[in-house]
Amino acid sequence: MIETKLTVDTGFKLDNSYARLPKIFFKRQNPSEVPTPSLVALNSKLIKELGLNENLLKSADGIGIFAGNRLLEGSIPIAEAYAGHQFGYFTMLGDGRAVLLGEHVTSLGEKFDVQLKGAGRTPYSRGGDGKAALGPMLREYIISEAMNALGIPTTRSLAVVKTGEKVIREGEQIGAILTRVASSHIRVGTFQYAANWGTIEDIKVLADYTLERHFKVPSTIENKYLFLLKEVIKRQANLIAKWQLVGFIHGVMNTDNMAISGETIDYGPCAFMDAYDPSTVFSSIDVNGRYAYGNQPYIASWNLARFAETLIPLLHNSQEKAIKLAEKEVSNFPNLYHDKWFSGMKAKLGIFNEELEDANLIDSLLNIMEKYSADYTNTFRSLTLDDLEDIEMFNSKEFKKWNTLWVSRLERQEQTKIEIKELMKRSNPSIIPRNHRVEEALEGAIKQEDYSVMERFLDVLSRPYDYSKDQEEYSILPEVSNCKYRTYCGT
Repeated sequence: MIETKLTVDTGFKLDNSYARLPKIFFKRQNPSEVPTPSLVALNSKLIKELGLNENLLKSADGIGIFAGNRLLEGSIPIAEAYAGHQFGYFTMLGDGRAVLLGEHVTSLGEKFDVQLKGAGRTPYSRGGDGKAALGPMLREYIISEAMNALGIPTTRSLAVVKTGEKVIREGEQIGAILTRVASSHIRVGTFQYAANWGTIEDIKVLADYTLERHFKVPSTIENKYLFLLKEVIKRQANLIAKWQLVGFIHGVMNTDNMAISGETIDYGPCAFMDAYDPSTVFSSIDVNGRYAYGNQPYIASWNLARFAETLIPLLHNSQEKAIKLAEKEVSNFPNLYHDKWFSGMKAKLGIFNEELEDANLIDSLLNIMEKYSADYTNTFRSLTLDDLEDIEMFNSKEFKKWNTLWVSRLERQEQTKIEIKELMKRSNPSIIPRNHRVEEALEGAIKQEDYSVMERFLDVLSRPYDYSKDQEEYSILPEVSNCKYRTYCGT
């Protein structure tokens, strides 16, 4: 039995608007109780942003909330239903190990889902145990907070607790639960679920709810569902461009992992690219490279086409006209994405205005980087600092020729050298959560129960554009290895 709901003032002000949708969209589900929960990570910054009571959340009552042993006052816990194309194949899914406690409403009226990930079996568990291991939950905590600091829309991590249980994956692992905060957990797959197992009225209700929660519809808009499609496409173009600009590889861009809000969601086999190579894949399950770094914009467009298909009944009374409207909007994605990416790449190179040859300048640099397997982040970091490392690429004829063109390009704009460097520093992170550093932090936490490595790592990651001395060691590349780095889902 879940213990009595808390009445003490945690700072949480819960609504349950999603639980007021038609019952097809969710199942009531309490979290599973765990034996001996203990707190291992608490996000003080996020607590302040949400207006919560940190002291209480550190207490036994707070730990009980994060473990699922105590329910917040006003909570109606549910597991959400959704479907998804997983590696191109459509299937019924749903929250197999997550429970939505409700939506926290801030003092400004902003609404955020509060979800426990790893909270036990649900009606959608599909034979799984519904549990989570400590490593993947800490990994999501680290990467999602790094993404937020990089200025990339993302779900956030509020806390991680150990459950006192063991979970069986490749072997016996430490059980854990992540408390995740998101603008919502409405996915492309949620709309696919409604389109395949619901009615047109169910799709309409979901679309109306999504519009109310995430998008303000101007009074001049005649077709609000077409507006919804346009806005979702815009947000995804912005998001994927930001991923590409920092070398982030999601790893599992299934339609159930594309949030309608435009936030990055589900940090399973994700990683950051070291050497620039568009074919880079880290995920152990992506054997054909479907979700490789260079494919991410194309997959986003494919996913958005699946989203558009679900809205066909709402876009126009004529199916033929509805399809044309949908196709037109989805076809805009490549240009919207490219404009965001191109603007970001110019900023990374200190370019304020635009010239015809800018695209060639950018492409030439990337081609040189690929040829010499140059580190993506450190190349731009070096250019920003005017401190070119003694590596093969910077000594090559190709780069020296490119560098002459780049310097000449910068001289043809009004901004001073100081202004140019300031733009570059704002656009090029000094550090990213490099894979070997993430593993180092996880190993310390899991094997030695030493969280100091992770805490220091999180501190420097919270200031990725500072270019401070304490960050320099985190820009050092890993030792060369014959074994490729691999990431795993953690499910």
